[in-house]
Amino acid sequence: MTYGLIAGNGQFPFLVLDGAKAQGVDLSVVAIKEETDPRLGPLANEIAWVGIGQLGKMISFFKQHGVTQVMMAGQVKHVQIFSGAMPDVRMVKMLWRLPRRNTNALIGGVADELAKEGIELIDSTHFIKDKLAPEGVLTRRKPSEEELANIEYGLFVANEIARLDLGQTIVVRGRACVAVEAMEGTDEVIRRAGELAKGRLTVVKVSKPGQDMRFDVPVVGLPTVEKMIEAGATCLSITTGKTLIFDREEMIKLADRHKVSIIGSPETNSAQTT
Repeated sequence: MTYGLIAGNGQFPFLVLDGAKAQGVDLSVVAIKEETDPRLGPLANEIAWVGIGQLGKMISFFKQHGVTQVMMAGQVKHVQIFSGAMPDVRMVKMLWRLPRRNTNALIGGVADELAKEGIELIDSTHFIKDKLAPEGVLTRRKPSEEELANIEYGLFVANEIARLDLGQTIVVRGRACVAVEAMEGTDEVIRRAGELAKGRLTVVKVSKPGQDMRFDVPVVGLPTVEKMIEAGATCLSITTGKTLIFDREEMIKLADRHKVSIIGSPETNSAQTT
């Protein structure tokens, strides 16, 4: 089996490379010029840098290197669609066929194009299963009764926005929704919530209903907790087994120092409010 990686931004691609190498696997990497950290280049065995819309070039690279299974790791900001990047002919044709251009449709379209060439898009956590969130409280401090009530309410709302493929994170205070994620990402929605209602905020991040682990897997890490501290957020709920935790030890140490509670909540796609 020959594996490939489509690398977006952030730490995720680095961890996949490390995880693969630990298992004796070299990856052929396609890096997105507008997103991928340049430091990834020297770490990859084979790498091609492509523009955001160069789908044909990406597929040609994988075929050239005999890749049969590919992972996507790292965010490619949804707003890049509107960035003015010039897509190639293959990307234009794919976009033309899509009934909508949300995350699921766009990446699903890319997966279909890969499949036409005998390349399977697989679980992005294939080499890093150990970084998925466990169930239960991860920090020294457990959530308070108020925070648990916020989580209960937040799971109901967050699952609805995730079902609609709008975002996966909301920020709650007093069982009221302060901020909802759309294209801006988790860190930005936390920052915005802090500007609106600083203090006693609970952040709820969920997986999508029937989360496709091939793409758009929820991720938290040290920057998440740093933004929470800045915003006055005191509790974070993430989905057990469906959320990746990066820099886990450092993240939990920082949370403990600032009395932030982090809990892995079981996956649920329905809830009731009172």
